[in-house]
Amino acid sequence: MADQVQVTSATATAKTVRIAPRKARLVIDTIRGRSVAEALAILQFTPRGASPIITKVLKSAVANAEHNYDLDAENLVITKAYVDEGPTLKRFRPRAKGSASPINKRTSHITVVVAEKED
Repeated sequence: MADQVQVTSATATAKTVRIAPRKARLVIDTIRGRSVAEALAILQFTPRGASPIITKVLKSAVANAEHNYDLDAENLVITKAYVDEGPTLKRFRPRAKGSASPINKRTSHITVVVAEKED
């Protein structure tokens, strides 16, 4: 019989979120490597549009860790946090003399991985 592997990390992902990846990365870079409690405090007072979205993903990762892997929420640290580019919605804006210019509405895939703090 094979020994069971002890899982010490949990993941949460939000796909195709309507915020540009560049803007979301500004916020995600501030919380990478911090404890969950500290990260939630930072996100609460960060005046950026991505903050509520990233808060939701972080809380989901913590809930996954507690429910699926029986990890303690007090000892969780954000080990990985990154934003990938999702599909781009391509639109056109009417311009002068019957022409048009493209508008790219960018989307993001936001991923947060939390793991137990190693003492």
